[in-house]
Amino acid sequence: MPRLFPLQKYGLMLSLFLFTASSWSQTTGQPPVGEGSEIVINPIVENPVQLEITEWPVPWQDTRPRDPDVAPNGVIWMVGQGGDYAARFDPKTQEFRRRDLPPGTGPHNLIIDRDGSLWIAGNRQAFIGKMNSATGALSRFTFPDDAAKDPHTLVFSGDDEIWFTMQWSNFVGRLNKRSGHIDLVPMQTEQARPYGIRMDSKGHPWIALLGTNGLATIDPKTLESKVIYLPRKEARLRRLAITHDDVVWYTDYNRGYIGNYNPESGEIKEWKTPSDQSGPYAMAADNLGRVWFVETWPQPNLLVGFDPLFGTFFSVTPIPSGAGAVRHMVYDPNRNSLWFGTDTNNLAQAVLP
Repeated sequence: MPRLFPLQKYGLMLSLFLFTASSWSQTTGQPPVGEGSEIVINPIVENPVQLEITEWPVPWQDTRPRDPDVAPNGVIWMVGQGGDYAARFDPKTQEFRRRDLPPGTGPHNLIIDRDGSLWIAGNRQAFIGKMNSATGALSRFTFPDDAAKDPHTLVFSGDDEIWFTMQWSNFVGRLNKRSGHIDLVPMQTEQARPYGIRMDSKGHPWIALLGTNGLATIDPKTLESKVIYLPRKEARLRRLAITHDDVVWYTDYNRGYIGNYNPESGEIKEWKTPSDQSGPYAMAADNLGRVWFVETWPQPNLLVGFDPLFGTFFSVTPIPSGAGAVRHMVYDPNRNSLWFGTDTNNLAQAVLP
């Protein structure tokens, strides 16, 4: 049975900031800080909902299991960043099995194709791998520029392509799954550090820029990039979620905010997160349009739910193992759950209300 921790009490008030971004430069330059801002005070709800979180210890110690994804058959796969493996977890039998990757791969992220193939970011060996989940056979795709060295996070385009970030190389890339052709798009800002990435319904990638206060997107036809700068220069984004209305949500790891950008209106909204020392990191949206994220600076980490309809944080749950940090998570619609790995060497499932 999962362990449920008593909820910490929060007495602080939360600020919602509304910004209009349409008049800003979206290619170069920084917008005036706080221009056009309006402040509305919103409290956290009384007695926030707590979730049922179950954690399974991953049997390979100190390997930082991370970035799980859900296979078409319901099995969970993840990578061991410190152990050079891709691992399979069957929720029915609660058994783990692993497929070894080449030594030194440093896998950072994994996504699962419709045919069950695994696509893996070989972060430390500068390749994207396609693995046959049944046999373990691995095909490697390398990059056309020697400066491109560290594939970070992958996402399917919805067609025959995969978009991916390269944090320290300062590229966003696109891989054609059929031909193997790779396009690389350099970021406009030095050390922009492209990090989390998600796709909208129109086939446009959106990228969190950890090295500046920006949110980037790329036109898939022209490969031209555009950057939307946030009003707070000290903001640093890690992860994104995109809801059904194509609103782009983000976690500001540096200053403890979540926010969203509406591409149709150009409006930015931000909410201060519940904890004073927050470090919001992993983020996902569920099928009701609610946004979930993990505050990683409190110990134990806190899994927080936000309802955009009411503008309130309605759920706060301590992660039983403490987590250390939750860096990425995925929503599983068939189980109405979130899956994530922890730096405490666990795989976790959080069942949503």
